[in-house]
Amino acid sequence: MKDLENREDLTLLMDNFYQKLLQNKEISYLFTEVAQIDLEHHLPVIVDFWNLSLFGKGNYKNNVLKLHLDLNEKSKLSPQHFKIWLDTFYLTVDENFSGENSEKIKTKALSIANVMQIKLHKSA
Repeated sequence: MKDLENREDLTLLMDNFYQKLLQNKEISYLFTEVAQIDLEHHLPVIVDFWNLSLFGKGNYKNNVLKLHLDLNEKSKLSPQHFKIWLDTFYLTVDENFSGENSEKIKTKALSIANVMQIKLHKSA
């Protein structure tokens, strides 16, 4: 398997990742009912985030933490939600890519999930 190398790889990864999340009844409602995400619009924004985070490229400007704090106000994000998100993220990376950047994005995802949980807990 090839490693994550560019924005196109991230697009493939995020598309597969969100398709899996949307099929999981324990978490999909957060996207479909609470956040009411339009995946066609949301996916390029998420790819922008990871492109900047992993490759230092692009111009992602949203405040990821604020977006999730707002979501948490509407519907509490539980440790189980974060576990599902992270397990699904790891699975999707491992099914599609292998290499240094693939490991790096999984480490970044773990860090982001941990920081978000700490910040959400503090804001409660």
